[in-house]
Amino acid sequence: MTGTRGSVRRQVRIARSAGDVWSLVGDPARIAEWFPGIESATVEGTVRTVVTGAGMPIPEEIVTNDPLQRRFQYRLKTPAIREHLSTLDVFDLGDGSCLVSYSADAEPATMALVIAGAAGAALHHLRDLMEAD
Repeated sequence: MTGTRGSVRRQVRIARSAGDVWSLVGDPARIAEWFPGIESATVEGTVRTVVTGAGMPIPEEIVTNDPLQRRFQYRLKTPAIREHLSTLDVFDLGDGSCLVSYSADAEPATMALVIAGAAGAALHHLRDLMEAD
């Protein structure tokens, strides 16, 4: 990270097909099922509002939801963050497993670290959830 911008990526390999994993993570309303700390989510048009365990609603702008590329991108819409883009990709590894990558670009840079820390924990939770089925 340099200056006031930050960019961080976390990834995890999951022993489930990319299609199975995408069916969960590609549905923006289902984020509370796999992302610890998020209690609920509602989607209206291109706006998803997540509610944290502390009861704080956080509005997000859905930028991309592409089932062909299995890519989901969103921007946080809060005054404390000057700029933000998170990207979730699900890559088919061709052997019945997939790689899930979660990256965050943010200004201030500390927000990228905060988001990536939460995303890393969420990816491990997602793997445990998907591999338990």
